[in-house]
Amino acid sequence: MPRGRYALYDPHDHTPLGVEQFHCAPGPSGWRYVSQVTSPSGDRAGSVDLAIDALGRPLRMELQATDWRVRGAAIDGVSWVRTDSSGAHATEGNAAAHAFTGTSPAFLVAATRLLRLTPDAPATRLRLVALTAPVLAPRTLDQSWALLKSEAHGTDNDPLIVDEYQVNELDTGEQHSIHIAGDVVLAAPGIELEDLDTPPSSFP
Repeated sequence: MPRGRYALYDPHDHTPLGVEQFHCAPGPSGWRYVSQVTSPSGDRAGSVDLAIDALGRPLRMELQATDWRVRGAAIDGVSWVRTDSSGAHATEGNAAAHAFTGTSPAFLVAATRLLRLTPDAPATRLRLVALTAPVLAPRTLDQSWALLKSEAHGTDNDPLIVDEYQVNELDTGEQHSIHIAGDVVLAAPGIELEDLDTPPSSFP
């Protein structure tokens, strides 16, 4: 069960956004990721709890940021309930999308499990519902994903397989690279792996 720490920052101007302490593990029904997010000043800023099934679909997703919370799952596309801390402003939503996304590295790993790309496969389009702090307002966006290469890197134990993905934001034309090993994001825009106490888990 990998445990570690990601530093989160603005991908455009590199302003620090906080730290995400996480642990994650695959299981017989899929994969689960749990984390706590703290602000640059050290205050608690939110949490992530994401469970996906063996096909990469979100079985349960719960995000919290400041005074807002969103719970969602893959139902008729994806469905969610967004509410404030008082519960007075709860709203339900649904979109014809494949999954959720946000600032947490968990969503990048979940996307790779959903797509199951191979290096020789063409780019695949993915429709996502984005939920970003501080208010977690839902926004539907389209991306295309391609697996550029998989490389084995020597370690003291087994070789570490690192996958490099190219992701295109279809609404803006932005393009970026993401490096993932098993269920841990090694590098991505706005994400830096600062600490990892055990090697990434491999998926079957």
